[in-house]
Amino acid sequence: MSPAGRVNPYPTYEQLRAHGPIVPAGPVFYLVTGYAEADAILRDARFGVMDDGLRDQFMPGWRESPAALSISRSMLRTNPPDHSRMRRLAAGAFTPRRIAAMRDVVAAQADELIDRMLARGRDGTPVDFQAEFAYPLPVGVICALLGVPAADRPLFRRWATDLTGILEPEITPEELAVADRGASELRAYFTELVEARRRAPADDLTTALVQAHDADGHDPASAPAGGATDRMRADGDRLSGDELLANLVVLLVAGFETTTNLLGNGLVVLLEHPRAAAALRDHPEFAPGYVEELLRYDSPVQLTSRMSTAPARHGDVDLPAGTWTIVLLGAANRDPRRYPEPDRFDPWRPQVHPLSFGAGPHYCLGAALARLEAQVAFPLLLRRLPGLALAGTPERRVRLTLRGYATLPVTVGDEASRVTDRGTPAGAAGATP
Repeated sequence: MSPAGRVNPYPTYEQLRAHGPIVPAGPVFYLVTGYAEADAILRDARFGVMDDGLRDQFMPGWRESPAALSISRSMLRTNPPDHSRMRRLAAGAFTPRRIAAMRDVVAAQADELIDRMLARGRDGTPVDFQAEFAYPLPVGVICALLGVPAADRPLFRRWATDLTGILEPEITPEELAVADRGASELRAYFTELVEARRRAPADDLTTALVQAHDADGHDPASAPAGGATDRMRADGDRLSGDELLANLVVLLVAGFETTTNLLGNGLVVLLEHPRAAAALRDHPEFAPGYVEELLRYDSPVQLTSRMSTAPARHGDVDLPAGTWTIVLLGAANRDPRRYPEPDRFDPWRPQVHPLSFGAGPHYCLGAALARLEAQVAFPLLLRRLPGLALAGTPERRVRLTLRGYATLPVTVGDEASRVTDRGTPAGAAGATP
């Protein structure tokens, strides 16, 4: 939990792993480092996310926190049947057909961002990859799905950075106040957008969720957050007022935070492995395998938690009812029992199935979209900017749950000729990562 540990948690993971794949850390409190054990617990119906009763126990006063309230009323922190109902309402925007249809849109947006990077850095001036590419690409995609106007997109980076502090395993009162500020600003923004979509429906996810709420006959602006109206639950696929705002906030934040981190983390790894980068530059069709290995090697989400509702046994460890498990996704992705030489980046590694997006009922709804964005972005960046290089030391965010860079200065070099001639790189013939 120290700043140094958050910036580089991997040595601590290995110290924990030496004690076994599931490590007791206190009464009914366990840390999970093993891949098989993490995967099994995430899929086990006896394990769920923290509910209101547990939040009352571990975080007294959480109902007065806009950040805690926003997260708790979203699909991120609810269990069935509420979780299933909310997820079902949003899932239509993330079908395989809809994701595949977005490839050209993502490529066009990435091309525009690369043009802007070239314009700003053509004379050798460093540009911040996070600000110029890793943030605007995914935020543009998720905002288009939600129907957020393009002019408003720059607002969300600070608000989301503030809010996501609530996801850390430990948070100080000062950090909570910052998270509450971000949540309040996001909720205020979406309250206005909801009213705009109520007056003028559009073909976007916000309109769909507003209509799911209005089918229940109540208005989020007519009652205070957490009030009796917001606590109502209707039969069928409907949303309460708190659920509507909470899920809009979470869909936005989750829709770009993880992908922003994946793009930044992944670019650094590729620039540190020039031979692998050259192979991907010449063979963009290898991108799916590269992205899976990048997710495994430096996961943008490092942990999640689950509570057991009944006794269970995993990894030769008996876990009583009420067990709180911190599932260390970043450690599980480097479990040597699952991945030989796990600390080595190897885009040719076979059978890579990282847990970076979770598993089971809470598997990330937008995982396929995040993968698509990365699969498009990395080959395009490497092909158009063959001289792309780090410009100094990137600055990590001092966060553990969401792992990424605060700033990532790069020099862009000269633009390559837009030739798509793809010969087989030396040593890569016949290989499929």
